[in-house]
Amino acid sequence: MADSSKGSRKSWLIIGLLLVLTSSVTALAVYFLMGNASSADASEDAAAPVETPAPIFVKIDPFTVNIADGQYGDRLLYVGLSLRVKDQQTQDLLVDHMPQVRSRLLMLLSGQHADELTSPEGKTRLAAAILGLFEVPLTEPQPDLAISDVLFTEFIVQ
Repeated sequence: MADSSKGSRKSWLIIGLLLVLTSSVTALAVYFLMGNASSADASEDAAAPVETPAPIFVKIDPFTVNIADGQYGDRLLYVGLSLRVKDQQTQDLLVDHMPQVRSRLLMLLSGQHADELTSPEGKTRLAAAILGLFEVPLTEPQPDLAISDVLFTEFIVQ
């Protein structure tokens, strides 16, 4: 009976060792497979960095406009701005029609009131109104203009 219990223990010990060994080998294989997959992904990410397109700006030379003010009479607005566009075609069209663009801006700006333009909200509304100027085509036929932002580079109300 002593021999049979020793044999039984020995077989259980071998089975336990085989289970531990199998589990270890499986865990090691999974670790290496997952480690190689993530390092391959990392090398692909490092090899192909995300290229952001260079921004395209159309600079509009600064100009001075008379604006109304209820308290002080006429005041002056000195403004310079740039338009951020998404493609070369839009840039070329705006540059080719710059006198027309400046005329539209002059008409819009001369209708503003000084007290509205001195607040950040007023400048935001003005930028939206400038974007609205380009809803009317500059020429016929005109491709879609891709203007994404109005940036004030100079802004003085005096």
